[in-house]
Amino acid sequence: MLTAISMSAIATNGVVPAGGSYFMISRSLGPEFGGAVGMLFYTGTTLAAAMYIVGAVEIVLTYMAPWLSIFGDFTKDQSAMYNNFRVYGTGLLCVMGLIVYLGVKFVNKFATVALACVIFSIIAVYAGIFNNIDGNDKLFMCVLGKRLLKDIAVDNCTKEAGGPLYNIFCEDGGECDPYFKEHNVSLIRGIKGLRSGVFFDNIFPSFLQEGQFISYGMDPDDIEPLDRPSYNQVFADCTTAFTILIGIFFPSVTGIMAGSNRSGDLADAQKSIPIGTIGAILTTSTVYLSCVMLFAGTVDNLLLRDKFGQSIGGKLVVANMAWPNQWVILIGSFLSTLGAGLQSLTGAPRLLQAIAKDGIIPFLEPFAVSSKRGEPTRALLLTLLICQSGILLGNVDLLAPLLSMFFLMCYGFVNLACAVQTLLRTPNWRPRFKYYHWSLSLIGLTLCMSIMFMTSWYFALIAMGLAVLVYKYIEYRGAEKEWGDGIRGIALSAARYSLLRLEEGPPHTKNWRPQILMLAKLNDDLTPKYRKLFSFVSQLKAGKGLVVVVALVKGDFTKLSSEALAAKQSVRKTMEDEKVKGFCDAMVASNIADGLSHVVQTIGLGGMKPNTVILGWPYGWRKNEDDARTWQVFLQTVRNVSAAKMALLVPKGINFFPTSSDKISGNIDIWWIVHDGGLLMLLPFLLKQHRSWKNCKMRIFTVAQMEDNSIQIKKDLKMFLYHLRIEAEVEVVEMMDSDISAYTYERTLMMEQRNQMLRKLRLNKREKENVVQAIVDHHHHIENNTKTASKVRFADPSENKDIFNDDDREEKNETESEKDKDTKESEQDKDGGAANNNENSEQLPPPPQPTANNVASPGKKGSSGGDETPKSPKKPDQANVRRMHTAVKLNEVIVNKSHDAQLVILNLPGPPKETNVERESNYMEFLEVLTEGLERVLMVRGGGREVITIYS
Repeated sequence: MLTAISMSAIATNGVVPAGGSYFMISRSLGPEFGGAVGMLFYTGTTLAAAMYIVGAVEIVLTYMAPWLSIFGDFTKDQSAMYNNFRVYGTGLLCVMGLIVYLGVKFVNKFATVALACVIFSIIAVYAGIFNNIDGNDKLFMCVLGKRLLKDIAVDNCTKEAGGPLYNIFCEDGGECDPYFKEHNVSLIRGIKGLRSGVFFDNIFPSFLQEGQFISYGMDPDDIEPLDRPSYNQVFADCTTAFTILIGIFFPSVTGIMAGSNRSGDLADAQKSIPIGTIGAILTTSTVYLSCVMLFAGTVDNLLLRDKFGQSIGGKLVVANMAWPNQWVILIGSFLSTLGAGLQSLTGAPRLLQAIAKDGIIPFLEPFAVSSKRGEPTRALLLTLLICQSGILLGNVDLLAPLLSMFFLMCYGFVNLACAVQTLLRTPNWRPRFKYYHWSLSLIGLTLCMSIMFMTSWYFALIAMGLAVLVYKYIEYRGAEKEWGDGIRGIALSAARYSLLRLEEGPPHTKNWRPQILMLAKLNDDLTPKYRKLFSFVSQLKAGKGLVVVVALVKGDFTKLSSEALAAKQSVRKTMEDEKVKGFCDAMVASNIADGLSHVVQTIGLGGMKPNTVILGWPYGWRKNEDDARTWQVFLQTVRNVSAAKMALLVPKGINFFPTSSDKISGNIDIWWIVHDGGLLMLLPFLLKQHRSWKNCKMRIFTVAQMEDNSIQIKKDLKMFLYHLRIEAEVEVVEMMDSDISAYTYERTLMMEQRNQMLRKLRLNKREKENVVQAIVDHHHHIENNTKTASKVRFADPSENKDIFNDDDREEKNETESEKDKDTKESEQDKDGGAANNNENSEQLPPPPQPTANNVASPGKKGSSGGDETPKSPKKPDQANVRRMHTAVKLNEVIVNKSHDAQLVILNLPGPPKETNVERESNYMEFLEVLTEGLERVLMVRGGGREVITIYS
């Protein structure tokens, strides 16, 4: 009844087409749950038809025409009965299949005749009970003491010596059974009538253990075998309990879904399903309960517990009670089983067709076809084949418990669907049937699950295992469906709750994970330019966490909205190909730098905001001499990320990184120059969780000065790693205060000459040659200000120091007018570097080695101004020399130690605070020098917080 109430609520919440219970569950709980339960329900309904057909054959052979047996006496040979089931069952299935093939209208006409016979049989039972109110003499039982005997004719129920009973209990005239000697035998009427008062004997439980004798009362002397032979005494063939009785009774109520299974053929399913189902349950429940009470008041206690009627020769008790004749009951039972079988064979194909039409199980798609008359002919043929397999099994009792589990799972999920929809309070949940409540549905679900395990826990687990297999298959192979199901609603509610919880505060260091924002660059055809970056993100995601990939399209959103959608779909496809689980989006911005700034500031929702940005290295920053600011977007994004307190990862040489299917071995070298909150330690650990990097070993290098205690530094670092539970080799590299080499001077001079050339080209393009001389004078003015060389040291993240960035100690000698010019040009050229802002192209060859010729060549290449061309300065800026010296020396050490490493991870120095073109160009050149000669480099800049802890 609880299931019927839940089903009525779902059925009246909109149109219910073909599929019935499957449609209700799938649209409420999603295609996976609906398909899994629907397939099990289909299998159960089909095999139930086999049970009904075998039951009809058994009624005919056992009670109506035993002479029809073609395999001998089936009462003595059980296999003979099974063979009869196979032969007659197959013939009956063909007839019933033909009836179903003719159409639902023909089935309904036959169902009307069968229903009339069933109703007449029920009336005959009630009439017989009251007609035999004082009992009758049709059935007698032979009882020894209080024990029930079998296979004894009424005339032979005596203890006379030499009689059949005496010969059974006294073997070869020897010692007789003690119980036989101590008790007398008697004939007891099986049908005593309502006036006999037998009702009070039957009202109390009489459950027995396997092997105990059926007797009056529960006296151990009467029910216990006491290691003696059972002779012809009736005993319990299994342990009985209330749960067993529930399992026996339940198949009689499995027809409540018959109407919903044919929902596509109903004129008004929303009206017919609730009224028909609830009305049928009330009627049948009344009949069942009243018959139970009336049988308890009419039939003797021993005969009620005689499972197979062995004490009365296997006769049908209810048939011997009916009025006017037992044939009314036999014919009614036969037609009842046929009618139930026809209903199953009618509903099962339509259920299979509904599943096939939804396309959630690909191999079922051929069964979605209907005939010209609208009948699911193909589905019917498959149903008949499955039903025939059940009939050929012979002993369908083996399948009965499993089928009950299939039905119970279906009923349970109908209750769950109603409860979920009610609790979620979705706007679309407006059922016309108002007499429901979520608590009733949950009670119904609990009862279904309880009955499953009470009846047979191992069959319950088998049914659940089959449901899980179908669920996972649909999830893996089935088509994605968006039906607005309740599971999606639960996911949204859970996500909302979790986001609100995350908003309460930042995550603890132990829970910190790289929540990644990847900035993807697009080709002209709006496809991602560098797939290896997606592979790297997938490998880093072995540590779980959030991934958001954003691509930017330059232009006006009102004009390029379709291009943005195409870009998003292209990025999504790349993510699927590279198995990156996360989210993606495409944004249109008139200015790439501003667009990236907006993304960094606003990406995420509540506490689920990315904390790590992956930004590609702009390889083409030195290629385009017509535009000297191809690095501007890159540097501006680095500044924005730092301002947002987010970590930054810049892979260099991304095309040499492994794909997710590659397996590499070797070393991952971490050059720990500046403490960044432990991010340098955590990243290689996360990478090693992926199969591609699993076989690599970690090596940590730290740099010390000559005056530092290298032994103590190494000891402390080893202890720190031990507490972090990270396995890695530790090496301390000592850097000497060597003199600045000529190569450093030449490399710095080449860098500055290139800056002069690029500035002149840009000014010539704008017809501002008159400013060139001012630039040269300004450069010579700076040249006179020298600085002492700085050292590479550890820095606290709170101090925000970098190995190449000493802006706080430099003199500000630039004139105000020059600053204005740089600022003005910066505003005009902001979009110049958009094409190379955030992704990676092919690895550039290393810069040419400085010689006297190529040092002077930039000046020559820029001599387009005739006599106004300035001469190259003879001595470079000392601040630039100091930074270049640091980069060159550190690069020498890194290349010497890590030239064969699979990956080198090192600190990314902060960008210059000044935004003039020389400082920014110099910064990029320093980074090129620092990573020169290294194939795979990952530059890392922390977000200003600790991301790893020694505590549990």
